[in-house]
Amino acid sequence: MKVLVVGGAGYIGSHAVKALEVAGHEPWVLDNLYQGHRAAVPADRLIEGDLINPPDLAAVLDKTGAEGVMHFAALALVGESVTDPAKYYLNNVVGTLNLLEAMRERKIWRFVFSSTCATYGVPASSPIDESMPQVPINPYGDTKLAIEKALEAYTNAYGFGVAALRYFNAAGAHHSGEIGEDHDPESHLIPIVLQVALGQRENVTIFGDDYPTPDGTCIRDYIHVDDLCSAHVAALEQLEPGKMMKLNLGTGNGFSVKEVIDACREVTGHVIPAVVGSRREGDPAELVANSSKAFETLGWRPKYTSVEQVVASAWQWHQANPNGYGDGKE
Repeated sequence: MKVLVVGGAGYIGSHAVKALEVAGHEPWVLDNLYQGHRAAVPADRLIEGDLINPPDLAAVLDKTGAEGVMHFAALALVGESVTDPAKYYLNNVVGTLNLLEAMRERKIWRFVFSSTCATYGVPASSPIDESMPQVPINPYGDTKLAIEKALEAYTNAYGFGVAALRYFNAAGAHHSGEIGEDHDPESHLIPIVLQVALGQRENVTIFGDDYPTPDGTCIRDYIHVDDLCSAHVAALEQLEPGKMMKLNLGTGNGFSVKEVIDACREVTGHVIPAVVGSRREGDPAELVANSSKAFETLGWRPKYTSVEQVVASAWQWHQANPNGYGDGKE
């Protein structure tokens, strides 16, 4: 199948490209390279363009003959979404609607959407299943939920076949070591801790150690990016016109901030100093996925089940690429 991966030069998108290739599909990439990296994808598969420019979307769909679309091209910094919501609504909502309209005009109905557990806001309990209320607490989560609702309407009215995949903390790097995580600024815990091991930071800050968890620090579900992308391919292959899947993607295992730091110390052999700071507003104590619906629906299981495995793959990438892709970009 010819598949357009929108945002395919980014962290998760570039791993999805590799997963599609392994599964025998023909991936093409549309990316504006604002956050993506040219070096993360095959040069002959990359087409530069932007979601907010409809002619770019029309051109790439026509050129590639895409039969399906995977959409990863979202802005995803929670803090920035609060201070500059217009930027997020324009890209994440208006841009995605532009994409859906370009698809509809060409009768392309297969759509896999990168959603997020942020649509649940601060859940009343954990693990989280798909029936729990979606009450986002920031504009980033709001934009993702808005598109989920739009996709439900497009499914019912226009016969789209959709998978909205709500994932938890994507982490790790491709098992080949060829691609990995490179953000600027970096906001994800594991690469931040590994930057300390590399001598690029003096210490890692733990944002609060007084949560109602066993060691007082926040607990998160870390899903390896390879596992995440294998689920995307499985979802793509099972899409049906007029049907929408809404699935959590996680491991079902939660690890605290302190446990992640300890895992990084074990894997790297570095001391990795940590200091305790104040809580960040809106951080839930625990976010762990109940992914049983995805297991059953997709016939999929994560292969990386321990945080040490996830960290080891990330460490392989960061050691070999201490400056990321070397282009100084997110």
